[in-house]
Amino acid sequence: MDIKIYNTMSRSKETFKPLENGRVGFYQCGPTVYWTQHLGNMRAVVLADLIVRSLRYAGYDVTFARNYTDVGHMTSDEDTGEDKMEKGVKREGLSPSEIANKYVAVYEQDVTDLNTLSPDFKPRATENIDGIIEMTQTLLDKGYAYTTPLAVYFDVSKAKDYTRLSRQKMEDTIKGAGGGEVEDPDKRHSADFALWIFKAGKHKNALQFWTSPFRSPLVSGGEGFPGWHIECSVMSKKHLGATLDIHMGGIEHIPVHHTNEIAQSESANDAPYVNYWIHNEHLLVNNAKMSKSEGTSYSLAEVKEKRYNLLALRYFFLQAHYRSKQNFTWEALDAAQKGLDNLYKQISILGSKKGAVNEEFKKEFVEALADDFNTPKALALVSKLFKSDIANADKLATILDFDKVFGLKIKEVAQEMSQEKDIPEEIQNLVTERETARQNKDWAESDKLRDEILVKGYEVLDTQTGPKIVKK
Repeated sequence: MDIKIYNTMSRSKETFKPLENGRVGFYQCGPTVYWTQHLGNMRAVVLADLIVRSLRYAGYDVTFARNYTDVGHMTSDEDTGEDKMEKGVKREGLSPSEIANKYVAVYEQDVTDLNTLSPDFKPRATENIDGIIEMTQTLLDKGYAYTTPLAVYFDVSKAKDYTRLSRQKMEDTIKGAGGGEVEDPDKRHSADFALWIFKAGKHKNALQFWTSPFRSPLVSGGEGFPGWHIECSVMSKKHLGATLDIHMGGIEHIPVHHTNEIAQSESANDAPYVNYWIHNEHLLVNNAKMSKSEGTSYSLAEVKEKRYNLLALRYFFLQAHYRSKQNFTWEALDAAQKGLDNLYKQISILGSKKGAVNEEFKKEFVEALADDFNTPKALALVSKLFKSDIANADKLATILDFDKVFGLKIKEVAQEMSQEKDIPEEIQNLVTERETARQNKDWAESDKLRDEILVKGYEVLDTQTGPKIVKK
């Protein structure tokens, strides 16, 4: 199928044409692993997963890479402030590697709980220092970069059409050239960004540093650490090549991070960096930006604590297009939980016999995905499918086919429901009562019913796809 992708670079939908027929190189900016990621980050992961699944559903061989930033990302995306990893170290009293390992593990569990496909490559910045040094040296040799006592910078005035992704005015990005508000008085333009930061000045006590061929009168051996932006350029090139088919990230990365990736990659590699830029919109909470101070920067752990099926959150994310803002509330998640439960119940009515995928519904499904990965429109077909007069066996086959993209574990649910048909009706009724109690947040009644089920020789297990009953 011909897929139309909204390309941020052109601000229009374009027919997707990969570099190599049938193959796609897909890169997503990953997390800085100094803290637990919030639900907005989880939405970004699920949205990328839906796009990767859609491309594979369409028959493409997708190579998917998503990085971990474990050094060099300042609290400001403009290379100012405190290094986020060191912020984590101060907060918890662990080493940088311990902080990274801890939060990589949390992130991996979170994305697994949301049933996202694991990337083919998950590089860490600290594992790619040699490549970062090599690309920085290339930029110096070609005259695109320069050195001050505090850092090696990319000179944005040398980049070709530097602001074409963000469409900012160049004079706005380089205001204050030669000093002013910038922290390094030797920077030529305030928009120049760090490729390598020396272990000097405010970073003289940096916890993470490596030797380099770059020289500063303030340090020996060129000791320092990489800037954030160059990390993605190096890691994406290593695993996907100098030119990427698709690069995805949040819209907040357009004016700085992605603009800088383009400048340094194309200057170093003499090749286009990305053919299709995809940017996902923000997740709001109560129609406002997530805020730690307001207590609305929720994590997946908080969703778990409230005992939701985590796939209800995935179901919620399916209901909004990746280029649209989405508003999270606990009431909205309640509705998503009920919607997912209803979907599973409708599947249970279909029986266990699998027929043939209905071609008319599949055609509509493909058309929705081909229109810039319109998952809300694709999801709406499910209700239409259940209301149709096609055979139940064909309905089951069709929804199972759709779930290759949705990722709601419908096959597992259908199998479990089939197995549970041998469970006595009395036990099934008790499990239904318990689920009602759980949805009403009546944990005392839920626990009481669980114990009653145990006494009768059965156990109810709370899984990602709903309750599962097993005989003791």
